[in-house]
Amino acid sequence: MSDPGGLAGRSRIRVMSVFGTRPEAIKMAPVIKSLSHFPDIESQVLVTAQHREMLDQVLEHFGITPDYDLDIMRTGQTLEEITSRALKGVMQVLSEAHPDMVLVHGDTTTTFAAALGAFYSHIKVGHVEAGLRTRNKYSPFPEEMNRHLTGVLADAHFAPTVRAKENLLKEGIDERGIWITGNTAIDALLDTIREGHVFFSPFLQGIDGAYPGKRLLLAEVHRRENWGKPMEEICSALDEVVKDHPDVVLLFSVHRNPQVSNVVKRFLEGKDRVLLFDPVPYPDWANLMSKAYLIITDSGGVQEEAPALGKPVVLLRDTTERPEALEAGTVLKAGTAKGDVVKAIGKLLQDQRIYGSMAKAINPYGDGRAAERIAGAIRWMFGLTEVKPEQYLVREKDDENC
Repeated sequence: MSDPGGLAGRSRIRVMSVFGTRPEAIKMAPVIKSLSHFPDIESQVLVTAQHREMLDQVLEHFGITPDYDLDIMRTGQTLEEITSRALKGVMQVLSEAHPDMVLVHGDTTTTFAAALGAFYSHIKVGHVEAGLRTRNKYSPFPEEMNRHLTGVLADAHFAPTVRAKENLLKEGIDERGIWITGNTAIDALLDTIREGHVFFSPFLQGIDGAYPGKRLLLAEVHRRENWGKPMEEICSALDEVVKDHPDVVLLFSVHRNPQVSNVVKRFLEGKDRVLLFDPVPYPDWANLMSKAYLIITDSGGVQEEAPALGKPVVLLRDTTERPEALEAGTVLKAGTAKGDVVKAIGKLLQDQRIYGSMAKAINPYGDGRAAERIAGAIRWMFGLTEVKPEQYLVREKDDENC
């Protein structure tokens, strides 16, 4: 029987996708594209612009023109300011647009505020990338609690993995409202990687062939819980790694927040074989990942994306809401202490057996059809189709990779 949440019986529905940051936009773009294929769905887009410039780059790449743009970003904005501005703006739009479902993604402040606004407006909530947990409410902060709170408010939970579904079941979520879809990050990535990609960023245009015989280490570190002493430890570690390995070049995408950029520049600016650059458009970033030898990050999304390209990841966090990556062997968790970071990166640079095992490990996060499954689940839940979409289950490792 369909209609697990009391949603069925409509001939045409209006689905509003709400997001505010670059990572959300990347992962929601395939869903928006998939929804647009169905004449029985009116797809609308609301952006809070919790981030501005980086969000706009992604919108342009994927050809998304928002129906509503709250433009809430302010210099030096606090979490409470983002939450209150996003909630107020979302409530105003919902009162005008009257969608049947609000789709939110992941773990941002926009995600929680939009889900809360939809709840206040008696509108169903669909949560894309639901069920990720660390069980530490302050790590990642504030994302862990944003996910929890959104999960409580959601009616449809689009979990990327079996583990994510199990997390939701343990919290008492009705199984009929949970769908295992894979992660839409893989959909977006596979749609963006191009053989012979020409970089938009002038800084990257000369990267091909510029460092013959060198291994490219790609770094991106930005999370709030790593501000301060952890960021100093990480940067000092990266400086040591480059000095200890003459055959590597470090490319570091430096987040614009001064809490990040000031530390990175203090430790790494002007150093031999270290190249610092501003965040680049998503197509450049995706294709740059494909050229890297390994990737060093505290990002959540990169833990999903890099393994799809066969790139090992050194994770600069003490906890992760993506344990599947650790279990699959695609990610090596280093933490943030200098010695641990140096040791983890050195292990992958020096031991080809370990590197090869990680590079060949099967990515547990998707097959490029997550958005298709999400759109199918929404149509089934609203009674627009009798075809219930298959759910995503990661295949077992091939014998040759065991």
